[in-house]
Amino acid sequence: MNQKSEIRIQKSGRPFLLISGFRFLFSALVAIATSACGFHPLYGEINGKPGARIIFDSVYVPPIELERAGYELRNDLVDALRARIDPQGASYDLKIDLTDRQEPIAIQNETVHGIKEIEITRYNYTLIASYALIDRKTQKPLTRGSATSLSAYDVVASPYATLVAKQDVQVRTAQDLARQIQTRLAVYFARQAGTPP
Repeated sequence: MNQKSEIRIQKSGRPFLLISGFRFLFSALVAIATSACGFHPLYGEINGKPGARIIFDSVYVPPIELERAGYELRNDLVDALRARIDPQGASYDLKIDLTDRQEPIAIQNETVHGIKEIEITRYNYTLIASYALIDRKTQKPLTRGSATSLSAYDVVASPYATLVAKQDVQVRTAQDLARQIQTRLAVYFARQAGTPP
């Protein structure tokens, strides 16, 4: 009985060792390939220069217009970047122009007392941010770009429920924009750090 169980362990152990060996070999090859192609950490230190995570601390995000969506985006950017909420001591301003639009994408036809009525039942909500990272010393833009996020919400019988659904998509699109802008700024700072002096 003991001899049989030992044989099973030996047989099942070989494939496990082979899989572990392949995983180790694959990990080593990936590490060599990425180091050879000039791969750099996005947020970490590069060539002795501070990475994006440290530089984000010196970015100030001014208030963003567009009511609720602007408020949400600014808060999301401050959280994502761990940026400054006041300009004192900041090295950069992240200026953002924000616009939104709503487009009806679903309608419902109804006949009420012989009158044909058309109701919109679903909207696409798009949030567009044009951003510029400004050097506070020179007041010149270092990088600029735009990001777009789209979501949808339903129009229901209750106006309050519809309003809540719209506010929810504003929150979600603002979060998505903040992630996009964070990644693009991180790439910019990583490239700057990787550039030889």
